[in-house]
Order: sequence, then C-alpha cells, then structure tokens
Amino acid sequence: MPRGDGRLSHELDPHRPGPQDACGVFGVWAPGEEVAKLTYFGLYALQHRGQEAAGIAVSDGSGVVVYKDVGLVAQVFDEPTLASLRGHLAIGHARYSTTGDSTWENSQPTLQSTSSGTTIALAHNGNLVNTADLARRAAELGMDSRGSTNDTSLVTMLLAGHPDLSVEAAAMEVLPTVEGAFSFVFMDENTLYAARDHHGVRPLVLGRLERGWVVASEQAALDIVGASVVREVEPGELIAIDEYGLRSSRFAAPDPKGCLFEYVYLARPDATINGRNMYSTRVEIGRKLAAEHPVEADLVIPVPESGTPGAIGYAEASGIPYGQGLMKNAYVGRTFIQPSQTIRALGVRLKLNPLRDNVRGKRLVVVDDSIVRGTTQRAIVRMLREAGALEVHVRISSPPVKWPCFYGIDFATGAELLANGMDMEGIRRSIGADSLGYVSLEGLIAASEQPKNRLCRACFDGEYPIKLPASNLIGKHVLEGVGRRVESEELSGDQPAAPSAEQLSRS
Repeated sequence: MPRGDGRLSHELDPHRPGPQDACGVFGVWAPGEEVAKLTYFGLYALQHRGQEAAGIAVSDGSGVVVYKDVGLVAQVFDEPTLASLRGHLAIGHARYSTTGDSTWENSQPTLQSTSSGTTIALAHNGNLVNTADLARRAAELGMDSRGSTNDTSLVTMLLAGHPDLSVEAAAMEVLPTVEGAFSFVFMDENTLYAARDHHGVRPLVLGRLERGWVVASEQAALDIVGASVVREVEPGELIAIDEYGLRSSRFAAPDPKGCLFEYVYLARPDATINGRNMYSTRVEIGRKLAAEHPVEADLVIPVPESGTPGAIGYAEASGIPYGQGLMKNAYVGRTFIQPSQTIRALGVRLKLNPLRDNVRGKRLVVVDDSIVRGTTQRAIVRMLREAGALEVHVRISSPPVKWPCFYGIDFATGAELLANGMDMEGIRRSIGADSLGYVSLEGLIAASEQPKNRLCRACFDGEYPIKLPASNLIGKHVLEGVGRRVESEELSGDQPAAPSAEQLSRS
C-alpha cells in the first residue's frame, strides 16, 4: 500500500497544489537539556512551513547523528527515536522542496564529513539561485552528493571542502559566494551556527534558554520550548554558539529585502517579523481591503484559516457583521488513504463545507489570502451559491500573484498563475464571483509597516532583488540535469543568457 504524503494543506490532487510554504529550521545549544525533544517541539511549531519531510541532527561532542524521513514531524519521530538522539546541541528541519525532488535523499539536515574528521550537518530555509555554479565548485573539490539533488547539500559539501579551516572560518569563505535566499542553521560536533543571506529574505530569530540558546524560523518555535526572544539574526550575519558563548561575524553588508508574502500567508499569525506582528498586519490588510473595495453586503466570512484575520479587519472597517460561513475539516490531508479520481473530484468539498443557515439569503463578502490558479475560489463560490447565498463578493488580502518565486516559495509556474494571463474582469468571471477586489500593493506594503525598498515584492511586481541566472540554470529540478547542460555549454562554447521577463512569466 503506498504511503500517504502527510500533507496538511495541499489540494487533494497532488498535481495541482496551491502555493507551498518555505521550510522551517530550528537549532539549539543547551548542555544538560534533552535537545532532540526540544528540536522536535520546535519543528512541531514550524510544521506549517514544510510538510514533506522532517529531520534532526544531534551531537554529544564526539559525533553527529542524523535521523530524517519523509512525512510530518509526528510521523517521522516517536519517543524511542528521540530518546536515542542524545547530545548537547541539535538542529532540525521541516521541508517543503523548492530545489530537488521530494525524496529521502533530499530531506534535511544534510550531512558531510571533512577529510580531517569534522562532521557538518546543515538545514536550510529558502532557495539559492546560483545552484549550478555551486555544483561545479563542489565537483571541482571532488565532493560526492550521494544522490542528493538539492541546493542545501551543495552548501554542506562546500563547507566541508575546506578541511584546513575551522567550520566557522570555512563559512566566512563560502557564505559570500552563495547567492539567493537562505536562513541556515548548521553544526559540527561542538558548535551551533546560524546564518542569514544579506537580503534577509527569509526570517530567522535568536532566543535564549536558561541554560542555552535557540535559533528558529519563527518566534512560535521559541515560545514552545520556553525560550525568550533576543533578536532577529541580521541579514549578512553569521552566529556561532559553543561553550565559549555567542559570537557574531559579518560575511556581507546588509541590504534588507524581506519577503512580503511572509506577511500575507507564510508566517504564523503569532509570528513577529521586523517588529511587526503578523496577525495585526493581516487585520490591517483587511481594513485596507474594505477601504479600497467597499461593497454592500450582509456578512463577511473568511476562507479558514488563512483568511480569518483579513475578514475580521474588513468587517471592522466596513461595519458589516463578521461571521462563519465555511466549516473546515481539520483532518483532510492527514490521511494515508490515496484518493481515487472520484474522491479527488470532490476537491474543496472534502476540506470545506458551507454553513447553510448562516449564508442562505445573504450577500456575502468572502475574504481569502491569495489566488493562485483560482481552483479553490471557484469551488467556494459555487458551494456558497448552492447553499443559498444571494451574492458572493470575493476580497483578496494580497495583490494578484503574477510572477513565480525563486527565493523559497513554490508557486505554480508563471503560465499557470491565473493573474498572469487575465485581467481583473477575466479573473472575476473565471471564479464566478459577483465582484472581486485585491488589496493594492501600496496598501499591503503600508500594512507591513516596512519601507518598500526593504521588501521583496517579486511575485507581485516582477522586480527580483537578487539577480537570476539563465532560465535553464534555475528551477526546482536544476540539479537533476545540470551536468548535461554544463557539458553541452562547454562543447558549444555558448554562454547562457539571463531570462527575459517573458520567460519568467511563463516559467
């Protein structure tokens, strides 16, 4: 019997997923504590960021042990497994794949030993854009990827490729050459490290335990293990934590470009990024939606759960009552039973069901976080009409997603993004709504309380802050074929051209 994928939020048809979350990373240095269990609970709090695989690496000072597998955190680990992972420092990872297939070989943390006997384990949130170049460098060092085809394994190999240097010194050599979005947590036998790319695209926060330190993608992972927030890891900063305390170094000058989609959807509502709480941000987005796209209606309802804060804000600003109109089945996606085509055809109905008495005879405002392909919104509008709604007005807490992300979010390809090929009226007709309104990019930026020039807005406006390589040297499966491409380029003498705007919109 095939194993279920354990996904929480994917569509039932695995070939038509919505936007997939970035990964979650966690690291702890705490002698005398059960670091594997602390890491387990930290990953549990970060499960929303990655549901394909989970792993933990632990060191007791004499060696590094990694345990990882495909599945949710609670599926991969049990009490006996965690009890066997003993040590004083650990790192963990909850994965959604953005480079490399969803396989055991590509699960994290990745592991590599140096010729001098040091072992390095590394976990990564984000996505790199010079993966092909890193693969060449690793090959020149004679490093073996052992079947892995993700960008994380390449960074681990490059760190291990400097046996004459300490891991900390090797990191200061390697990190400036790594391009793209990354929040790394990594370790050797004695030291915990954390690093964030100089744009700070993905979040990373530092916390303090009574007898140690913690780093994690989001504050919720600190809260669950009882750590107090110290600060965010700065863009371009490398942190090292060992028996001598905490050290900070700069490997690049900061040029902040935090991901704007974190404010919309990726981060948990209880997360804080750049001093801004995500729940408060999303409520404010809803208020701006109401100001920008007012409508006469009887009830504001969210698409649970991601649309809830925006719906609350819309109701507050518009004066229209807030209520529930859709009930979510919290267990869909956790099943090990593979859906047949007949069951798959039910689609959204297995996840959401209308509250008929609440919506019958009413003009509804339905608030959701984003539209990617439009499949979910189309089904929701149809369900609500069948349940007796008189009108269905859709309001979206983000601008139209028109451009693919290369920095750690796996949207649909540009050709599949509904807003990429349709104007507003075309999208409205496609999903069957009586009216449609997206929050403006200016409104979203204002709600984030961040300067526009400190945010990555590429999926909304196509302005990529990190230079992209040639279109044939980027993408989720770049490493599966990079060897063939490199050989072809060397034989022909051709140099790959950077992708055009048209190519990006179709990619």
